[in-house]
Amino acid sequence: MMKRVILTSLSLVLALGLTACGGNTAESNGDGKTGDSGNKTKITYWTGDRHDADFVKEKVAEFNASNTDGIEVELAVKGDDFDTALDLSFQTSDAPDVIRAKENTIQTFYKKGFLAPIDEFLTDELKTKFPAMPDLNEFDGKRYSLPNYGTTMRLVYNKDLFAKAGVEHPPTTLQELVDTAKKLTEAGKADGAYGFAQNFKNPGSAFGRSARVIAEMSGYGGFGYDFKTARYDFSGFEPIIDAFKQIKDDGSMLPGVESLDIDPLRAQFAEGKIGMYMSYSSEPGVYKNQFPAKIDWAAAPVPTVDGTVKGSSGFLGGQWLALSAKSEHKEAAWKFMEFMYGDQVLTDYQEKGFGISMVPSISAVAKTPDVNGIEGFLPNKNDGVWPVYPSVAPEGMKSDDAFFKYMLNGGDLKAIIADLNKRYNAALDSAIANDGVKAEPDAGFDPAALGGKFAK
Repeated sequence: MMKRVILTSLSLVLALGLTACGGNTAESNGDGKTGDSGNKTKITYWTGDRHDADFVKEKVAEFNASNTDGIEVELAVKGDDFDTALDLSFQTSDAPDVIRAKENTIQTFYKKGFLAPIDEFLTDELKTKFPAMPDLNEFDGKRYSLPNYGTTMRLVYNKDLFAKAGVEHPPTTLQELVDTAKKLTEAGKADGAYGFAQNFKNPGSAFGRSARVIAEMSGYGGFGYDFKTARYDFSGFEPIIDAFKQIKDDGSMLPGVESLDIDPLRAQFAEGKIGMYMSYSSEPGVYKNQFPAKIDWAAAPVPTVDGTVKGSSGFLGGQWLALSAKSEHKEAAWKFMEFMYGDQVLTDYQEKGFGISMVPSISAVAKTPDVNGIEGFLPNKNDGVWPVYPSVAPEGMKSDDAFFKYMLNGGDLKAIIADLNKRYNAALDSAIANDGVKAEPDAGFDPAALGGKFAK
């Protein structure tokens, strides 16, 4: 049976900030230097997050100015190509010293050998302060990261456009999602507004914040893995992908979603050009700090297949900074990580609206940020932590790409799903036989039982 992560504090779960993507940029150090720093020990920190980039840049500058060990940190903020850039860096001599790890990347980074354990640096106090989460920040008994914040997922909607279209409440079923998108488009198209959008420039990112959570709330594994049988089965996605295709076919989806990244989507939503989309609890912070919203907006639970909640909305978190296995300055890199994991930085992170802490000692004292839209992202009885699924690398097209291709070009979705099941299970069998991956059936697994552990 897969290990389940059970946390203990209500405050462990809400995030106002998760992945916010954009183009690659490199930020200078606190003293403005990016080149030779004399006798300083220079380390690099790579992150794919943009929502908190200014905050992190500020903290990097503080560290560079205040540390007495001659350490200088260079921050590199990257976008959707973060994983690709990181892969390339480990094939060369340009790997960073500190890496931003996430719930959906840390296992891959660990298996690829990108991460170094941090146990040698952890005092008993730190081990007590930061929750150990097997398969999320701890692997084979060793820690590779520490938590900062967690996140929920919701439907984000334009209340002004809803009112204009005469729609009284957010959709609760897939059919209502299709119908609502159509009504919103009819009401807003003359002004360039459409009912629905997702950031399909990166299908994995788009479906990861939409189809995934719809599936989980409907009782299916959000990555196509069935914990009861320990096999991949994407059949639960059939009505979800068909609904998305119907929205596209109806003309209710924002034109150009094929090349739409998440930040341009947010910018369009802030201007009132999108009626609905689904995303993480990063959005309140985004519309306060990054793209000030010109509309009245809110968040609601995502719809389920038929309006019945049979599962739990995946709740993410448990990691933040990780130490690179290729770092030649691990002690210096750890000193920077230790600074970032300090009480003041973590408290500021929450109080300035970037995320609600997953660290009990911080959440006990830090104030809840006063940010518009936070109410819809508060944890409820249907938010829960799913067990970790076995990640595999199938031959051929990945599920997200196959589903998006179907949305654009049509075809036989049942045949597409059958092919995905065949290829993913072949990859799973190979990983079990050759890579030590474990996948054991859990006949008693109940996705609905995961929810409610974090609600008031």
